[in-house]
Amino acid sequence: MNLPPLVQSFVLHFGEMGSRWGINRTVGQIYALLYVSPSPLCAEEIADALSISRSNVSMSLRELQTWNLVLLKHKPDDRRDFFTTPDDVWQILRTLAEERKKREVDPTLSVLREILMQRPASDAERHAQERMSEMHALIEQLTHWYEDVKQLETERLATLLSLGAKVTKLLEAKDRVVSLGRGRRPNPANKS
Repeated sequence: MNLPPLVQSFVLHFGEMGSRWGINRTVGQIYALLYVSPSPLCAEEIADALSISRSNVSMSLRELQTWNLVLLKHKPDDRRDFFTTPDDVWQILRTLAEERKKREVDPTLSVLREILMQRPASDAERHAQERMSEMHALIEQLTHWYEDVKQLETERLATLLSLGAKVTKLLEAKDRVVSLGRGRRPNPANKS
């Protein structure tokens, strides 16, 4: 690779992580290179920097475009396509979450719904459906939570994430307030 050592370490790591995330190593490396690049790069520059073939760069860029993770840019008097990533890391996070939901969560929910609508033919299928129903309910709940959270402004989302375990304390306080409210209500059974 024709990169400064610090950049090369980052790019290599993203390539390794990419293969663990289910994407091609080269796709991960190209994304990392574009992310840290101070200006948009064309395919030739990417191929030279990573010492990979132009066709590999082209296929990888197409995959990144289907994930909505790269932006196409043009320069005056240059016919080549240049690529970069969004500047806002929160937007990148939102895009990744949405794309993974579309590719992984939504199809799983569809299959679970289909299976749960079928009439079980045996005790084994009934048991399996009960378990799948639990999974479906959890994924649906997470999906609804995600839909709410993705509407948050970035500042509010950052605040929510920074709360960490403090959320537990907040929920405990809410439970205490609710139980106090219940304790003050008149009991209809005690009416004279």
